[in-house]
Amino acid sequence: MEQSERLRAAYAMRRAMLGDAYVDSATGDTDEISQQFQDHITAQAWGVWTREGVLSTRDRSLLVMAMTAALGRMEEFRLHAGSAPRTGVSDAEIDELLFQVAAYCGAPAAISARRAVKALRAERDGV
Repeated sequence: MEQSERLRAAYAMRRAMLGDAYVDSATGDTDEISQQFQDHITAQAWGVWTREGVLSTRDRSLLVMAMTAALGRMEEFRLHAGSAPRTGVSDAEIDELLFQVAAYCGAPAAISARRAVKALRAERDGV
């Protein structure tokens, strides 16, 4: 696949996972460096989602949530947890994922992620 085709596929995946409104907001700054930065991030982070391989979109979603939680990147964790229904990941699976994070990465990371999940679900469910 040609580089421009890869970037288009990466942007399409980013939009499919995170929604048009989020991507439009993130890419709305039109100066040249900002656009180059967004293209780079999209190619790197979302290009890996479009490559062939044995991992499903669901598997990749679970891995990204586990890694962002483990790294304490709660903004990114929350973003991916919010898009989990689009990848076929259930609330119960996210709950179980956090037990794994606690066991292998520590309680502080899992506690922060659990707080993020609770807040996200409260917003989603209008509680």
